[in-house]
Amino acid sequence: MSDTTLGGGVLRDAVPASLAFSRSDALRLLGGTLVIVAVVVGAYLLHDADGYGAKSSISLLLGAALGITFARGRFCFFCILRDWIEKRDSTGMYAILAALAVGGIGYAVVFGAFLPNSFSGRLPPDAHIGPVSWVLVAAGGAFGIGMALSGACISGHLYRLGEGYSRAPVALLGSVVGFGLGFFTWQSVYLSTLTNAPVVWLPAMLGYGGSLALHLALLTIIAVALLRLLPALTAEMPERLTPVRLFNLVFRQRWGPLVTGAIVGIIGMIAYFRVEPLGVTSQIGSIARTTLDNAGLLADRLNGLDGFAGCATQVVQTITENGWLIGGLVVGSFAVSLIANRFQPSSLTLKSGVTALGGGILMGWGSMLALGCTVGTLMSGISAFALSGWVFAAAGIGGVWLGIRLGLHRWG
Repeated sequence: MSDTTLGGGVLRDAVPASLAFSRSDALRLLGGTLVIVAVVVGAYLLHDADGYGAKSSISLLLGAALGITFARGRFCFFCILRDWIEKRDSTGMYAILAALAVGGIGYAVVFGAFLPNSFSGRLPPDAHIGPVSWVLVAAGGAFGIGMALSGACISGHLYRLGEGYSRAPVALLGSVVGFGLGFFTWQSVYLSTLTNAPVVWLPAMLGYGGSLALHLALLTIIAVALLRLLPALTAEMPERLTPVRLFNLVFRQRWGPLVTGAIVGIIGMIAYFRVEPLGVTSQIGSIARTTLDNAGLLADRLNGLDGFAGCATQVVQTITENGWLIGGLVVGSFAVSLIANRFQPSSLTLKSGVTALGGGILMGWGSMLALGCTVGTLMSGISAFALSGWVFAAAGIGGVWLGIRLGLHRWG
């Protein structure tokens, strides 16, 4: 087995690059390729479809790209944090840091086009910039515990759904329930706290240049601090690039964290520029909100909710742009997992199902009150220079740490 590398190299769980390309590999490659072609054709048809259009088409393609990247780079926030906290291995953390670094640079460029004067008192449109209060801390902590209990973050469950992970659909169902509980909680926390909670956007104080400099400096400090938990690197003898080796590098070996993170950051920047900030809970929350509204269980007006940016929920009777993105994410993960022979449906026990459901409920409740999850509030928020992103990240890490210390991640 090859050892860990930070860049485009392989990680320790990689398959030897010399592994032969078999007939089964060819069939799986054909099947996965057909799935990807179907996504491209679907995006083409969506572009001119009534009620949808270019944004839905782009969302489907970006979602597929995100699913491929998440699956091949094993980009799951809980798994990365678990390795760091429990195994003292910081390798995966560099994928998150790379995504935030690239995302911050991209957002600074896009913000300059959308809102040239950051001191105008306005916020950039639709960016994940939320209120900072104890509510955000509680939501982040609950989300972190939910990750530990269910075995993945919401985005992790989405891409692992494409791999046949049996706990994923149960956890995602739980997140819909959790969103519903969050809607019942919203009125009281909004009126008591969120109406007066500060919304802190760093460019309003430091400008884009100062905010980006601070952003990159903080990420650099964290990266240096994590070096002591980075496993020893070993050099690989260069091999001649053949079609089989290229196949192994792309589909069999886990992508390096810096490459994975950079791709995620680029996708996030494109998503914000062309559609909306990257997030994976808007459609999930909208399903819960629509269901409660149709049943007459939801208040006629959720004070202030629709005025905040983030993973906005709405009463809908159709698939939103975010729905196409998460659909593409699952299908993209399935396609690449099929090619890599990682599509392996797992069994579900009563215990693993109950813990997945409970963890999903906690993540859904936390996502509703935080106006997003680890992809939206954390990654898109920090990339947008929002203090709320850092607060949610700290609270989420604290929740994961507590969950691991209590052994919740072993209950499934």
